Amino acid sequence: MNKIEIYTNETCPYCKQIKEELTKNNIEFKNKLTSDFKDEYQEIVNLTGIPTVPTIKYNDEYFVPGRDFNNVQQVINLLESFKPSKYTESRKIFERIKTLNFHINTAFGRVDQLLRKIETKLNTEEDEHKSTS
Repeated sequence: MNKIEIYTNETCPYCKQIKEELTKNNIEFKNKLTSDFKDEYQEIVNLTGIPTVPTIKYNDEYFVPGRDFNNVQQVINLLESFKPSKYTESRKIFERIKTLNFHINTAFGRVDQLLRKIETKLNTEEDEHKSTS
């Protein structure tokens, strides 16, 4: 396994938990405190758009909590099963944009369904109120 770098801060309990789990699973990593690597970490934030820790760099890929993993076990699985992509960066970007558009469309569809249900309920209650007046 290639070298893993993990960007953390001293007060983050999630960072501590992930570092403990990596150690327990004999996965070597280099801990980089964001306070000691300010410029480097800021470049990562500029790239990912997400200023959160623990951010993990592995094989020149960045993994960010909430976006790429939601718990410690997902981090372990992600790192143990990681394989570099055979596709070009432009192809990966294109596919990720299509995926993002799919998720946005799905989310708006759900919001629309919810708003329609609320509207129907409000109209039903309004009609009931009118009929009892």
